[in-house]
Amino acid sequence: MESAPLFHDVADGPVGGQAFWLRSSDGPRIRVGHWPCAAGEEARGTVLLFPGRTEYVEKYGRAAADLAGRGYDTLTIDWRGQGLADRLLSDRRTGHIGRFTDYQKDVAAMMEAARALNLPRPFYLLAHSMGGCIGLRALMEGLPVAACAFTGPMWGIQMAAATRPAAWALSWSAPRLGFGHHLAPGTKPETYVMAEPFDDNTLTRDRDMYTYMQRQMTAHPDLALGGPSLRWLNEALVEMAGLARRPAPSHPCLTYMGTHERIVCPERIETRMASWPGGELRLVQGGEHEVMMDTPATRAMVFNGVAAHFAAHPACVGDLQSA
Repeated sequence: MESAPLFHDVADGPVGGQAFWLRSSDGPRIRVGHWPCAAGEEARGTVLLFPGRTEYVEKYGRAAADLAGRGYDTLTIDWRGQGLADRLLSDRRTGHIGRFTDYQKDVAAMMEAARALNLPRPFYLLAHSMGGCIGLRALMEGLPVAACAFTGPMWGIQMAAATRPAAWALSWSAPRLGFGHHLAPGTKPETYVMAEPFDDNTLTRDRDMYTYMQRQMTAHPDLALGGPSLRWLNEALVEMAGLARRPAPSHPCLTYMGTHERIVCPERIETRMASWPGGELRLVQGGEHEVMMDTPATRAMVFNGVAAHFAAHPACVGDLQSA
């Protein structure tokens, strides 16, 4: 592994953070970031933090600090096509993917890095939004974690019932007609926090956290990503539909969702969690999409809950050896 940039000036992560370049099995260069738990403490394990679409390592610096204070290392990632990872189109502002399952190759590279760095065991999964979709498949395919937690997982995209057939039809036909790289209708090439004001934003109720994200974009514009391509949209729709037909994994699961969720589909989350053996869905009253980046009180509630959930499910010896 080679050292990669980690923008400490805007991440607000724990002391000792490092980033590394990795190469996925099919070629794209991706980046992972590691933050250790609080100095002088023995880690309870390592949280594999799967970010959402448009996100990047530094956006989770404060989350890593919250986890470090509760005894956990954090390893997070720039998925292919976003952050400082290789972009997949000449217009780097457009989010794109070849096949949605390609993200699993990035997961595999991330797991190899976790082992190479000898990060504290057991491993746990904490996944947000698109990372929740990637994480669900990874769990179904044997991701070696002792327990998992999700926030606003993308198990469905919120859209009006009348527009859903058109979204399927347009996103399916566009790649076949040579337009798969075009932005999906209703999206913008600018990254959300720079294109939209804080008032009535769909991410957070906390102005300081919104400013935190804006400051990252201003200081390091190469991290920015705008709307998704039509191909990304079709790949995501196909992936979510396929996963919805499969039974939930057996991992202990805790999911948080804001009651004012306007990006992913609440009904899909409720359906999945109702069928998850021993799974628990906790609603954040008034919360938007990013409950890990909401008000201080909400963040404390979420991270306390996640840490307690992980602590209640240590891996057995066999799990540690197989991981």
